[in-house]
Amino acid sequence: MTRLKETYLNEISAAMQKKFGYKNVMEIPKLDKIVINMGVGEAKDNAKALESAVKDMEIISGQKAVITKAKKSVANFKIREGLAIGCKVTLRGDKMYEFADRLINLALPRVRDFRGVNPNAFDGRGNYALGIKEQLIFPEIEYDKVDKVRGMDVIFVTTAKTDEEARELLRLFGMPFSK
Repeated sequence: MTRLKETYLNEISAAMQKKFGYKNVMEIPKLDKIVINMGVGEAKDNAKALESAVKDMEIISGQKAVITKAKKSVANFKIREGLAIGCKVTLRGDKMYEFADRLINLALPRVRDFRGVNPNAFDGRGNYALGIKEQLIFPEIEYDKVDKVRGMDVIFVTTAKTDEEARELLRLFGMPFSK
């Protein structure tokens, strides 16, 4: 069991129960999954770009990435339906807690001019979306082997009913929200 998961099971759940006054331990919000998504726009012209994006994603997450395909054809973007245009990974269980720990404690502090993450990026149902501009902030990625700097979206899906509960949960996990 990871250090972050142990902390959650003990301290975070106790703090959440105290703050929100849950009567049942099953009411306490928890992290359900983390979805990492990388859109690769140049994949329509260059198939190698998608391959290297998938490789980077697998190194960062420690899990096999799934290639995502376009749902609709868009003439302005020269995209046809079914064309591979990105990749994603869904993390659950120990891998999810391990990734959250690495993201919060190792990767985010390496972002240039970092002042914290946006505290208002919740969707109204207790899920948090975080945009990362470059994959180089992760220590597993070797700078010399990167062909192009790519961004990604990291979505924290929680069982919280409200944004306030989810914000408190992520704050207790150590998410560095800006003031």
